[in-house]
Amino acid sequence: MKPQYMYRWVNNHGVILLFKKVQLRRGDLFARLIGGREGIENPYALIEQMRGTGGLRRAHPVWITFDHETVREILRDKRFGVGVPTELAPRPVLRALRRRPLPPTPVDPPSMLVIDQPAHTRMRKPVTAAFTPRAVARLRERIEAVTEELLAALPDDGPADLVAQYAAQVPIAIISEMLGFPDADREMFLRWGDDISPLLDLGISWRMHQRAMESSERVHHYLLTHIARLRANPGDDILSNLVTGSDLSTHELCTSATMLMAAGFETTVNLIGKGITWLLRHPEQLDRLRAEPDLWPNAVEEILRIDPPVQTTARTTRTALEIGGIRLRAGSTVVLSLAGANRDAAVFTEPARFDITRHNAGDHLSFSSGVHVCLGAGLARMEAVHALRALVETFPDLRLTDPPTRRPLFTLHGYERLPVHTGPRVRSHQPVG
Repeated sequence: MKPQYMYRWVNNHGVILLFKKVQLRRGDLFARLIGGREGIENPYALIEQMRGTGGLRRAHPVWITFDHETVREILRDKRFGVGVPTELAPRPVLRALRRRPLPPTPVDPPSMLVIDQPAHTRMRKPVTAAFTPRAVARLRERIEAVTEELLAALPDDGPADLVAQYAAQVPIAIISEMLGFPDADREMFLRWGDDISPLLDLGISWRMHQRAMESSERVHHYLLTHIARLRANPGDDILSNLVTGSDLSTHELCTSATMLMAAGFETTVNLIGKGITWLLRHPEQLDRLRAEPDLWPNAVEEILRIDPPVQTTARTTRTALEIGGIRLRAGSTVVLSLAGANRDAAVFTEPARFDITRHNAGDHLSFSSGVHVCLGAGLARMEAVHALRALVETFPDLRLTDPPTRRPLFTLHGYERLPVHTGPRVRSHQPVG
């Protein structure tokens, strides 16, 4: 056991975990939402109990909001910074943590997920070119080819786990290619991604954290070798462009690559898995899509709205301020429920109803908003539209055989297993235009 891992866990998760356990014993709704099994299995029932009226609600020691307007306003307000306060642990722990180096992770500076401007702009700007609409459109053929390979590998009229065999495979193939990783390393990155992704959650266990940090070390060693190889022989990929065309240090390059791996994979695997489940549980909506395939992009927006892959984010006040008639001190943390905002009845009629024709489904906040809006939103949408449509057109009799198994995470909300029977394979689907 490395002491720096223990220090980091105490600071980032241990205090929160202790709080959750104490508050769970008291039946606290917020603790049940972020730390109880029901918050994973069915967070929306708890969200509606907590929603109340108005923008902000007190949920000691933080504030929380489920209000669409308030969430959107805070995401765009420069008076708020990203993340939660780091000064949670005792000072001796913090001093020890700062003395001992840690491998780059998606949730530690200089990751763009947890830094504010101007540092955020410096880290984000070199990456942006890889995610412009034109750049994403160029990936369409590769997404179609990867999807075809995966569909061909699924059993004909047999059992399958559509997380391990499909939903996870599509995004890891694309992000690996964008970072210049060999196809042979995909499975390794899948394992590492599963280990590291809990760092994005709240109050994880020591064992889960230790596994994440050990895998972060392995990723770091891999990236150091990979970056050195790209310096000598760059390719036509985003990481090569960062290595040869930016002023980012090696540590910053490793951090950006780790962040892109996590963000580029986790959101999309959860989106595809949830999309499969919502469509199979609402066959009338699936029939509508078969009759009107032009509705597929809007169907993906509705999936994002009704059951977002990332349930919450947080912001911290950089100064004392007032919002919605409530005065907040500097350093106050506000938990923003993206899931709650997406089911705000003031914005979405009958918000609990799954409707692929919903005219304003795209008003969801699942990809955040403001300067920290998800870089890969366009890519995730394209991957999901194609992966979902191709799957149900190739296997029209696809059905769930058992209830899907949830991942044991609250923030990154998705499925660990999705057991299905594929049904007979039919002709290949038509490419998405």
